[in-house]
Amino acid sequence: MNRLPILLSVLMLVGVAAGQIKSPQPPSVKTPFAESLQAVVVTSKEWKATQGSARLFERTNPRAKWKSVGDQFAVVVGRSGMAWAIDSAPENITEFKKEGDGKAPAGMFPLTFVFGSATKPEQLEFPYTKIEQFTECVDDPRSTHYNKIVDRMKVGIVDWKSSEKMLEVGEEYGLGVFVAYNSFPVRSDNGSCIFLHVSKDASTPTAGCTAMERLDLERLITWLDASKTPYLVQMPEGELKKFRNKWKLPKI
Repeated sequence: MNRLPILLSVLMLVGVAAGQIKSPQPPSVKTPFAESLQAVVVTSKEWKATQGSARLFERTNPRAKWKSVGDQFAVVVGRSGMAWAIDSAPENITEFKKEGDGKAPAGMFPLTFVFGSATKPEQLEFPYTKIEQFTECVDDPRSTHYNKIVDRMKVGIVDWKSSEKMLEVGEEYGLGVFVAYNSFPVRSDNGSCIFLHVSKDASTPTAGCTAMERLDLERLITWLDASKTPYLVQMPEGELKKFRNKWKLPKI
């Protein structure tokens, strides 16, 4: 009996599994915002606005007051503004973010890993994945890999018809942070591939991500500390003021 084909098959399966394990993904359980000690707060003037501002906040423990870190900086959001995420929305909200709507999600979302087209920066102390030729973010709601960053050559069964080939995007994905929106659990058609990433320019909106100048993003990622459970807090200014006390949000 020729065992070589069997051995090769086993090695391929092990390689696939290893490839999946090495790629950072959101944790299986969501740590509550109430336990977060770092927050990137993004606000806009109103729901349809495509430009806004971001501020970094820290606190020493979950009961302490939030304190700002550094200066605020400009961002752009979705071409159709923002919409509530279904798992962050207040009561009585009936319209939520969906796949392909061009809206950035409003709510509170963990920031789980950094990605980039270069090797991991030495000063970065945060989970990191290097995007390569076959790195894709799956935006096909029917796929079992929906809303995940995968390596096409390592993931096993390719069951999607639509994805973002991340390396081909260019400088805008040269550096970014995965926003764990629609991740706990992943709901089909609720939206996918939401990142903090480099902006095309100061005024061009995104398809639903939040983008900023490269220097601002570099400052942000070197500030992130995984042990502090960093979150993105994102919504129009009026909503943040309305729910600040209820959700213990930073004061802008």
